[in-house]
Amino acid sequence: MEQWELAAREHVRDLIAHYNLAGDRGWIDDMIALFAEDAVLAVDDVAHEGREAIRSVFTEATGPHPELIRHFTATLKIDVVSPDQATARCYFQVLTAQGLDHWGRYTDRFVRVDGEWRFAQRSVRIDGATPGGWAELRGYGVRGRTARTGNGGQAGRHDVP
Repeated sequence: MEQWELAAREHVRDLIAHYNLAGDRGWIDDMIALFAEDAVLAVDDVAHEGREAIRSVFTEATGPHPELIRHFTATLKIDVVSPDQATARCYFQVLTAQGLDHWGRYTDRFVRVDGEWRFAQRSVRIDGATPGGWAELRGYGVRGRTARTGNGGQAGRHDVP
């Protein structure tokens, strides 16, 4: 593996961590800055193109922010396509003060813009939500399908990552 590929992998890993940290803290401007100008955020197959459309996904979320929210990613697989392009896949779980709230998968495409790595595309797929949890009570969950939850319930619909 070449030095530039190792550097690209670490930049991608940091970008994913920064996205989750900024989201957990409610730092929307920081999150938006992680996307290329013409990036696409797809949430359960609904595409939001460009930074302003992506911003609306986060600013138009209904309901109060939970007192505690933490995103955790796992099984991160990064593929560096070239010195300026990479892709990644990973699983995520979201915890609130009440415990596991919802979970799913990120599928990402990255580009370097002016020497900085940015999301070119982020696809968010929600696999399930805890009944009565923060996401499920706001109508977030699994679009068009059901998922088993830890206590045998079913999930609803999700529009916000």
